[in-house]
This record gives sequence, structure tokens and C-alpha cells, in this order.
Amino acid sequence: MSCEDYKAMMMGYIDSELPTKQRQQFEAHLAECEECKKELLDYKDLKEELDMIKFKEPSDAELEKYWSGIYNRLERNIAWILFSIGAIVLLCYGAFELIEEFIKNPNIAIALRIGVVALIVGIVVLFVSVLRERLTLRKIDKYSREVER
Repeated sequence: MSCEDYKAMMMGYIDSELPTKQRQQFEAHLAECEECKKELLDYKDLKEELDMIKFKEPSDAELEKYWSGIYNRLERNIAWILFSIGAIVLLCYGAFELIEEFIKNPNIAIALRIGVVALIVGIVVLFVSVLRERLTLRKIDKYSREVER
């Protein structure tokens, strides 16, 4: 193998990701090649420097300033709305296809088909009822906005 082949293995060696056989070959090459040994030391120094870097977390004031912008809030809200609509459409389509196949299957007893359809309709009605209740309470609860701050 050439030095270029061994240089390609250096980061794997530093991160202890090389298989035993490759690691042994690499170490044997290092014993003979001063250029690769020097480059390995440079990579190790660089890795130590990079490991010491800590990313600064934004302060609460910076985050509040960011979220006070109408565009930033609007962008995030629109993204969540579009994501939710897409998820709902896909889930409804999948559920519709599943129920359609289940109902059309002549091997399943009619009582079981009726029971499953009633269960699904009940879950949907319950979900809509809870969602409607939450939306109504959010409009009339005068403390809900105070708690969100």
C-alpha cells in the first residue's frame, strides 16, 4: 500500500475505528514512514484543538429578540401548519385505504367489520370533540396567555 492509502486511514486510526488487522498494518507503516507519523501528529493536535471548542448558546435575550420578529414567528407557524396538514392528509388517506380494504374483505365477519368501523368513527369523533373543547377554552381562558409568557 502507498502512503496515500495510509493517509486515508488516519482519521479512522485516530478515532479508533480501524479493524485490528488494518490498525496493525497502519502502525507498522508508521514505524517506517516519518512523513505519515508527522501528519498523524498534526491530525491529533488538530483533533484536540477541535475537541476543546465549545459552541456558545444564545442568551435568553437574544432568543427573545429573535422571536419578537413577526417574520420569524410567522415562518415557524406556517411551517407547522403545512406540516400538520400534510400529516393529516396522509394519515387520513392511509386510514381510508385500510378501512376500505378491511370492509371489502369477504373473509372477515360482518360483526367484526361493523365493530372496527364503529371504533374508528368513535375515535375520530372523540378527537374532534377534545380538539374543539381545547380551542374553545383557549379563546375564553383569560390566564392562558399569561402562563405562556
